[in-house]
Amino acid sequence: MNHLIAPSILAADFGNLQRDIEMLNQSEADWIHVDIMDGLFVPNISFGFPVLKSVAKIAEKPLDVHLMIVDPDRYIKQFAEGGAHGITVHYEACTHLHRTVQGIKEAGCKAGVALNPHTPVNLLSEIIADLDMVLIMSVNPGFGGQKFIHNTYRKIAQLKELAAKENPDLLIEIDGGVDQFNVNNLISVGANVLVAGNTVFSAADPLHMIRTLKNPL
Repeated sequence: MNHLIAPSILAADFGNLQRDIEMLNQSEADWIHVDIMDGLFVPNISFGFPVLKSVAKIAEKPLDVHLMIVDPDRYIKQFAEGGAHGITVHYEACTHLHRTVQGIKEAGCKAGVALNPHTPVNLLSEIIADLDMVLIMSVNPGFGGQKFIHNTYRKIAQLKELAAKENPDLLIEIDGGVDQFNVNNLISVGANVLVAGNTVFSAADPLHMIRTLKNPL
């Protein structure tokens, strides 16, 4: 499959959020990535249900909701009702991960699991067949603009190998430090969904940057 681009609105101009969402609607982006942070699982707070619902009213692309929160089971139904197309929870935040994944699917959303940089890929071996996507964090979660962690390439290759037999259609998403300089390398080792925040929204021409990430040389 061709890779997907999911700009993260965490890096958007919150004073002009509708303008930025409408720009993404007109772009070659495939999804809109929405980072939900609670200040507990990660040392930052982003936004919650009212903002998600407002974004959903404007967005013409599927909303890729990434929950960086503790005890995400409490809110899965609300995020689904708020407009999420896919919901990704963190392996590190879920005591009963299989139950959480099933809850996401029962809510009508695609189910993803995210791994922090220190979390080994092989911990997903017992659940990988049930997942639609795995998100590999290529920075420590919580803030945008961080430096890409090079070990990510090895983890992508390991994940692709793990999924080959049980779930060959698994989407592999990368979040953190994605830019026009590493996009080809990420795709070549197996990534097929790329989240980009500052790379898109700090660009002089965000539409051109999205086009570059979608169609790298």
